[in-house]
Amino acid sequence: MLSNFHTHTSFCDGKNTAEEMVISAINNGFSSLGFSGHGYTKDDTSYCMTDTEGYMAEIKRLKEKYKNKIQIYLGIEEDMRQLQNREDFDYILGSNHYFRIEDKYYDVDRLPVYFNNVLKLFNGDILTLARNYYEPFCDYIKSRKPDIIGHFDLITKFDEPDCTFLNNEEYKALAEKYLLEALKADCFFEVNTGAVSRGYRTSPYPSLDLLHTLKKNGGKLVLNSDSHSANSLDCFFKESKKMLKDIGFEYTYTLYNNEFVKDYL
Repeated sequence: MLSNFHTHTSFCDGKNTAEEMVISAINNGFSSLGFSGHGYTKDDTSYCMTDTEGYMAEIKRLKEKYKNKIQIYLGIEEDMRQLQNREDFDYILGSNHYFRIEDKYYDVDRLPVYFNNVLKLFNGDILTLARNYYEPFCDYIKSRKPDIIGHFDLITKFDEPDCTFLNNEEYKALAEKYLLEALKADCFFEVNTGAVSRGYRTSPYPSLDLLHTLKKNGGKLVLNSDSHSANSLDCFFKESKKMLKDIGFEYTYTLYNNEFVKDYL
């Protein structure tokens, strides 16, 4: 089955309307589509939804309008620092987009220059930066237990081609330690191809090493495109599925008939 549950629209920082995304999904043979608008964050409104009620109403309208063509789900991408009302949504995709340093928030993934500025605040120490990213994120995951964990190692978004993180054995050991902590929450981890569609990476995250760790430890995966436009809903899905099969995964999970079910690769 073809599906995606990390989908952004013009309600937040996406390029297309929700209906345009639905039409694209139908035209490309999707069985289900989940919307995950960025939940409102009071400290940074540059990218998130400011009309959550309007978003909810529109997705519900589209769910009814296209019910005979595709299954539509109302989700939200919740930043870990501003929780949403879980009862309002079909699923929660939980992410960490910021570092908090001396009561100021610094975004992780907007542009490489922003991330490099954050790295300077840590004096170039990638291990300290990684601890400051993963530790609160894992605390959130274990306490909140979101349905899907969004882009777990987002701090590696701009790591190609130098691979400052991914070629560092100490970093890889640190990331694995926190991944094993997050696994205790028994959530779905997304394999996120969004950085590929935006030209920042040649492979999805989590990294290959972390995907092997997930396989060894019974991790459950959902394949998502983190799509911000109607032409990227299934970006790099074919390649990602082959990669997962090569690692040893037999299936990912998809939301269908209101429950997460196995989708064999």
